[in-house]
Amino acid sequence: MSSSLSIPKTIFCKFCKICGARPVIQADRTGLYVVKCPNDNGHYQTRAGLIDIDDWNRNNTVRFGTDPGTNPWVFAK
Repeated sequence: MSSSLSIPKTIFCKFCKICGARPVIQADRTGLYVVKCPNDNGHYQTRAGLIDIDDWNRNNTVRFGTDPGTNPWVFAK
């Protein structure tokens, strides 16, 4: 894996929803930046361009199902 930059701990980043790793910043082939999982290129990564930590945070949220049995925050009627 090529070199990547660690995101400072003072910047809020959600961990990878698949493996739990803290994301890193890496330049792609064209020299644009992506925020990605350091463990696996198959896990979510942002589109190449500016460093978009908001997109990373938005797409690395585990969403609960609509079934009340799988979501503890939905109360049965």
